Amino acid sequence: MKSNILVVDDEPVSRQSLSDILKLEGYLVSALPNGQVAVEHIRTHPVDLMIVDLRMPGMDGLEVIQVVNQISPETEVILLTAYGSTDTAIQALRLRIHDYLLKPASPVQVLSSVKKGLSRRTARLKAKSGTVESIDVDEPISVINLKDGTFVDLSRRLIKNKNKTEHLTPAEGRLLRILMENPGKVFSHRELVLLVQGYDTSQREAPEILRPLVSRLRHKLEQFPVLSERVTSVRGTGYVYEE
Repeated sequence: MKSNILVVDDEPVSRQSLSDILKLEGYLVSALPNGQVAVEHIRTHPVDLMIVDLRMPGMDGLEVIQVVNQISPETEVILLTAYGSTDTAIQALRLRIHDYLLKPASPVQVLSSVKKGLSRRTARLKAKSGTVESIDVDEPISVINLKDGTFVDLSRRLIKNKNKTEHLTPAEGRLLRILMENPGKVFSHRELVLLVQGYDTSQREAPEILRPLVSRLRHKLEQFPVLSERVTSVRGTGYVYEE
């Protein structure tokens, strides 16, 4: 069964480009120019995943997400934002979004995010129906089981195996969640400062801000062999979680 995707963007070129990319992959796509009509569409049509622009006249992306969370909580959400407005992305993460993409996003980025979002939606629905255990359906998938009996509970910010339990600070937990939920994706220092600490900074200052936090997290991960070398530095760029 084909997935229903809604694209919401007031820029005609961006809206058309996203629609074309998704249609070529076989998705059923609806494209709308503003938040008001998007909300009405979701009230009357099934939408598996929505891609919504942050900055739109009238109802902006954050307001749309708030309403959609109420009327269609099963709909996964991807937020589109420009670099100049990434400070607002942290608010969207608190509103339960699957991902955010910086404009202009490449087709590869868009399709990868969409596929992960739809997979997460499927897992959440299975959990809700009782066919999958140990998943909290009110939060993004939070318990990740690894080899050798180690598991990471991202909501409770703890790592545990049969021998040891390690608790993470809120900042360490946010950093690990962002990296583990996006394996293989390289995050810049600046992006991570924004998402973990909640404020924007310069590309020059960001590595200095992150370094002590990453060091503390790595020290805790070293106590679990399956995790000890997963958080990798990408020289001159940022960090990535290696599967």
